[in-house]
Amino acid sequence: MLTDTPDHGRIEIRKIWTTTELNDYLNFPHIAQAFIIQRESIEKKTGESSSDIAYGITSRSPEQADPQRLLATNRGHWCIENSCHYILDWNYDEDRSRIRTGYGPENITRLRRFAISVIKSKRVRSVAQKMRQLMGNVRLVFDYLRMTENSCTAAFPN
Repeated sequence: MLTDTPDHGRIEIRKIWTTTELNDYLNFPHIAQAFIIQRESIEKKTGESSSDIAYGITSRSPEQADPQRLLATNRGHWCIENSCHYILDWNYDEDRSRIRTGYGPENITRLRRFAISVIKSKRVRSVAQKMRQLMGNVRLVFDYLRMTENSCTAAFPN
C-alpha cells in the first residue's frame, strides 16, 4: 500500500496485488507478473470519494520488481503522461485537432512531443511562454536552436 504525500487537495491510497499464477493463462509474450492496482481518493474539501481499479502485466519478475516498485513505476508513468498531455492539450489544443486519418495523428503528436522535449532540454521556466515567444517566427526558432551562423544568441538566454 502507498499513500501519496503531495496531496493536491486530496488523500490518495493505492493498493497493489501481484501474481505469477496467471502467467500460463495469459496469451502475452514475456509476461512475468500480472497485477491489480486499486486507487482510492478522497477530496479534502468536499469529502467526495472515488475508487478505480487498473489491471496490468509486466515482463519484470518479482525479484526485479516487487509490489512497491511496480506501484512507484506506475505512478511515475502517469506523472510523465499527465505532464506531457497537459502541455499538448493547452499549448496545441490537441484534443480539438482535425487530423484524424492514417498516420497523421500519430505523426503530428510525435512532432509536438519532440518540440516540447527540445524546449524542455533548454531548461526553460515555462514551456508555454517559450512556445508563445517562438510561435510564428521561423528566424527566432533557428536563433533559439542556434542553427544559423549569425544567430542572435545573446537575445535568447534559456
